[in-house]
Amino acid sequence: MIKRIVGTAALVLACATATTMLPTSNARAANAEVKCELAYSLSGWSIIFKRAEGMGTVTCDNGQTAQVNISVVGGGLTAGKYHIDDGKGEISHVHDINDVFGDYAQAGAEAGVVKSSQAQVMTKGDVSLALAGTGEGVNLGISAGKFTISRR
Repeated sequence: MIKRIVGTAALVLACATATTMLPTSNARAANAEVKCELAYSLSGWSIIFKRAEGMGTVTCDNGQTAQVNISVVGGGLTAGKYHIDDGKGEISHVHDINDVFGDYAQAGAEAGVVKSSQAQVMTKGDVSLALAGTGEGVNLGISAGKFTISRR
């Protein structure tokens, strides 16, 4: 069962990576895209309902940076308590760091006993966010919900 969840998580992450390689429209050609990355830590729990909070830093290749708060609420077939340290995220289809902030539709798969892993793909309009991270805890399941990034 855990192998299936981890396999699903890898598939979700691969799909997110593939979507970042899609060509952009000519309408945005005048406004060059910026590559942004999110370094984060997150801790939370789930018993059908999922709740997590964390902090991180968004860094863009145009020199913009921001300290951020992260919150996750949702639900699904999940159970556990966990924390993710040294998580990494790639944010695509961004033209300015302000495009990063807001609510993302989230879907993810988690699996682990003692060592936990997380893979999630999220969207907010044209902006996509792909996350991956490892940590510790006990968690198992598939969930959907809202992932919010706000300025600290």
